[in-house]
Amino acid sequence: MSDGTMQHTRLDGIVDYTAALDTLCKLAHHNLYLFDKNFDGLGFNTEARYEALRGFLLASPANRLFVLAHDTRYLSTLCPRMMMLLHQFGSSVFIYQTPASLHQITEPFSVADDAHYVRRFHFDDPRGILAQHDPENARVLKSRFMEMWTASQPSASTTRLGL
Repeated sequence: MSDGTMQHTRLDGIVDYTAALDTLCKLAHHNLYLFDKNFDGLGFNTEARYEALRGFLLASPANRLFVLAHDTRYLSTLCPRMMMLLHQFGSSVFIYQTPASLHQITEPFSVADDAHYVRRFHFDDPRGILAQHDPENARVLKSRFMEMWTASQPSASTTRLGL
């Protein structure tokens, strides 16, 4: 939707949610904030998602991708495309792991450019919403993300070690 009219789309399953994440990645022009339990089964190792995120990061050196997970093992061991993005765009891609004190947060969500978001009601509930051109609620979710981010640490398993 290019006219800037607020649009909410109901998501009824993981297929809808994964497609909504694809849409959100394409809507991002500056910053993309992604939070999930572990990102397993959500399309982050597909070629299409990799190309969308790579295109986003190539569009401007100022673009940033922030990934936050309760458990980053899937990303670091079974998601080589995300690791390629991390290594290729090391100053623009950040993967953090939440501390155990935040594991009670069970609502995955992602925000693009303070204007669009995707959220589910619970990790175990595939229903959710894709919201486009809804800056008020997007900013609330981004603020929540940043609070979690501040309490989290870079994932040791996803950082490059060496001299």
